[in-house]
Amino acid sequence: MEYLWAPWRMEYILAPKAEGCIFCSKPAESKDRDHLIIRRGQQSFIILNYYPYNNGHLMIVPYRHVSRLYELTAAEQREMMEFLAESSKILTDFLRSDGLNIGMNLGKTAGAGIDDHLHFHIVPRWNGDTNFMPIFGHTKVLPQGLFELYDQLYPLFQSPGRQLVAGQ
Repeated sequence: MEYLWAPWRMEYILAPKAEGCIFCSKPAESKDRDHLIIRRGQQSFIILNYYPYNNGHLMIVPYRHVSRLYELTAAEQREMMEFLAESSKILTDFLRSDGLNIGMNLGKTAGAGIDDHLHFHIVPRWNGDTNFMPIFGHTKVLPQGLFELYDQLYPLFQSPGRQLVAGQ
């Protein structure tokens, strides 16, 4: 059996939790860069994970506060899937990822940190991106600052149909 060690996530786990739902409060404000919201749609939004597993870790979140897939409307489902496809292309082309982990944890027992507002995770992966630092040093090496990455990705998410040049 293989294990995915993520000891750097303890900062998130042990940090005091904000009152209310961050997936409801953050998009209600007009501070997209501060809150790392990289794209807004009619039904959902794309946000960089503040405690990422890897560089470029995004989440796709419906505006509506729902916790089960069957509670999503057809329009919400459609837009979220479009955002997943668009995000996978941008992350693969721009960050040159070799693969992606895409998924969601529904409910606390399934590992959801925010279990009452469902969201998809998209985590870019590269060949050889595992190393000894998280296991022995309890440190995750992220090669880029969140706001630097936000500033680079933001324009790509505003014009998703354009052709990308890898690493541009």
